Amino acid sequence: MPEPIAELESRLVRCFGSVFPGLSDDEICALEGSVSGDWDSLSTVTLAAVIQEEFGIEIDSAQLPEMNSYEAFRAYLAGVVG
Repeated sequence: MPEPIAELESRLVRCFGSVFPGLSDDEICALEGSVSGDWDSLSTVTLAAVIQEEFGIEIDSAQLPEMNSYEAFRAYLAGVVG
């Protein structure tokens, strides 16, 4: 049974919060790597690892360069677990 989007987003926000602890939920939902000075390639890899563990999935490393925002991770997860 697919996971409700609200639950998926809540879990995803917690994942982002563990990597970017100084941001509010609203800031996390608007986060984009291209405009955040805190987001770098290490952040992307760390986020992927945290999200993979949280959701019990495997993210193809070839897709990581495209995973450059909260929205990109949310859309990916919605297609995989949602």
